[in-house]
Amino acid sequence: MGVSDERGAGRRLRRITALVVVLNFGYFWVEVAVALAIGSVALLADSVDFLEDTAVNLLILIAFGWPLRRRAVLGRILALIILAPAVAAIWTAVAKFADPTPPDPLSLVFTSGGAIVVNGVCALLLASLRNRGGSLSKAAFLAARNDVFANAAMILMGLVTAATRSGWPDIVLGLFIVALNATAAREVWRAAGEERLAAQALDRTSH
Repeated sequence: MGVSDERGAGRRLRRITALVVVLNFGYFWVEVAVALAIGSVALLADSVDFLEDTAVNLLILIAFGWPLRRRAVLGRILALIILAPAVAAIWTAVAKFADPTPPDPLSLVFTSGGAIVVNGVCALLLASLRNRGGSLSKAAFLAARNDVFANAAMILMGLVTAATRSGWPDIVLGLFIVALNATAAREVWRAAGEERLAAQALDRTSH
């Protein structure tokens, strides 16, 4: 691949990654707003996925312009930010144990359907980059693809909630999603640590 081809590929990666960042960060706020409005633990937990994907793709995006050491610092900050909605989801679940009021099933199903659309679009966009942007790009594609299945499970849970009028399906699924995403912040933190080690190795070789 020539220099011009590499530059073209780099610009395309930036455009796609920037679009994925906007889509994920935008729908993160949609899920948080709806989750708080209807009291859904599962939606609040699922918002962690969108924040995680925002963080990973943001790291990919800035990888073209920032030094390794600065990327590592930002990665650590993003890892801590990811923890906020996860903690909120656990807090909401615990608070609902005493009064497991069911969330509005219709809002839950429609919001989860929107999440499927967003994650599906992101997966399609990232499919062409999974072998070009390194391990983070591949991880971003796999995360978006897997999130589609998690959103489908949430739609099923919404239907179960409508049938049973119980809040327990939402609480159980929410805690399950939190458990699945327990490694999200750790993975971003680890990626930032790898950037830091790479920066240190580069410093040693340059002296």
